[in-house]
Amino acid sequence: MSEERRGRGGPDGGRRGRDGQGRDRRDDRRDDRGRTRSGSRGEGGARRGYSASRPSERSRRSTPSRRVAFEGLRLVREEDSYANLVLPRLLRSHRVSGRDAAFTTELFYGSLRAQGRLDAILAACVDRPLEEVEPALVDVLRLGAYQLLDMTVAPHAATSETVALARAEVGAGAASFVNAVLRRVGEKDLEEWIDEVAPDREKDPIGHLAVVHSHPRWVVRALSDALAGHGRSREEIDELLAAQNAAPAVSLVMRPGLTDLDELIDHGGSQGRLSIFAGSWPSGDPGGMDLVKQGRVAVQDEGSQLAALALALGADELVLADDAHWLDLCAGPGGKAALLGGLTVDHDADLLAVELQDHRTELVERAVATLREAGCEIATRTADGTAIGTEMPGRFSRVLVDVPCSGLGALRRRPEARWRRTPGDIGQLTGIQRGLLASALDAAAPGGVVAYVTCSPHLAETRLVVADVLKTREDVEQLDARGPVRAGVLSSRQQDLELGEGPAVQLWPHVHGTDAMYIHLLRRQPAPTEEGTPTA
Repeated sequence: MSEERRGRGGPDGGRRGRDGQGRDRRDDRRDDRGRTRSGSRGEGGARRGYSASRPSERSRRSTPSRRVAFEGLRLVREEDSYANLVLPRLLRSHRVSGRDAAFTTELFYGSLRAQGRLDAILAACVDRPLEEVEPALVDVLRLGAYQLLDMTVAPHAATSETVALARAEVGAGAASFVNAVLRRVGEKDLEEWIDEVAPDREKDPIGHLAVVHSHPRWVVRALSDALAGHGRSREEIDELLAAQNAAPAVSLVMRPGLTDLDELIDHGGSQGRLSIFAGSWPSGDPGGMDLVKQGRVAVQDEGSQLAALALALGADELVLADDAHWLDLCAGPGGKAALLGGLTVDHDADLLAVELQDHRTELVERAVATLREAGCEIATRTADGTAIGTEMPGRFSRVLVDVPCSGLGALRRRPEARWRRTPGDIGQLTGIQRGLLASALDAAAPGGVVAYVTCSPHLAETRLVVADVLKTREDVEQLDARGPVRAGVLSSRQQDLELGEGPAVQLWPHVHGTDAMYIHLLRRQPAPTEEGTPTA
């Protein structure tokens, strides 16, 4: 670059020189009307109060927290990633921790949960259908709108940082568009926007709840039906939807025989709410804790723990078969298999954990590795669970069949599921669920107990699946699951625990603080003796 272009260094071409008497010459600080320029720009330095970079280069990158949240939304949208798996990985790779990680977690999960409501508001602020806006740009807008309406971020910071994110991730043209849209969003608070965009509750109650609580219409209707079908009031729907939008606590499970509550407390945890093996983590990712690294503690919802414990502990008096062989028919990713496997020792039993896909079998292997080293007899196998009943008929005294489901009971932890699933998925899933339950019953020994479990309260995936399978069987009886579920509950919580009228147990986020797990116990009838009584 020439000296003239640089504006410095030449004896006469520089912005700063000296007159014949040695004094500074700063005439070039004055404009053509004789006004002095502000700051020190005329002296060749940066203008006070302004960025040293060019205007087009300012605020090109947002904060790491916002970039992680954006990347997480992109992976969920483009690659069908699970939110609860993708975020910890991104936080580690971007080295986001502490308060920044807490901010990122709220922004990422909150934007996913509120997606339907945010889209209704954004649609009112955009001059074309939201479906025609570039998906990455919609992700940016959701992050910005959530900060403005749901978080305590200062409006100017929420807008400017989101504009910077748009400029860096989508382009300069996108930045001006985001700025204009977010200014419109910021003209009203959340309550005012809901009054404007949500249908009237009297005229369209399902549509109103869908916007207010940010759930698809069909999910709102299905959950309302589930409340009624499982013996609760439809009036609880607001509480249920609100609970599914609340950030859940981090629930831990202490692997049987590998650790105890005192050791967990020493490592920063605390006792859980319901399960006798549950712990709680204050916040953030507990993956760095030594007990987790060693496989002695893991992350697991308490509802999932109670489902496994109902079979492993609560069914002790219900099993009327030689209690030597247990089966987890749908074992991936291995949380329930590890809990079952840890309890086989007290029963002198072994466990076979079956999973359909190789990569999920590997997850099970990792989950039970420490238990195996401690002496638990746990085998894994990649196989089709619907065929196990034919290949290994009448072998197992306890069978857990935690079937693939819609995940409508775990929307607190996997908020993306509400936007991925469709009503058509339910029909496909129920066919698989019936096949797996039938196989589990065939694999059970006479007198053996089967636990049918789903992480969904949808009636088609719970009561109706069991009813359909029982229509074809004369060798199966239903058992009351309430006592077995209580067997895994802390003694201080057993009396006040609402478990319905039976025989199945449906847990609820707004009632029990767990995922909405469904637990139904069945027993294959034992062969009669000459006297006509069951044999153990």
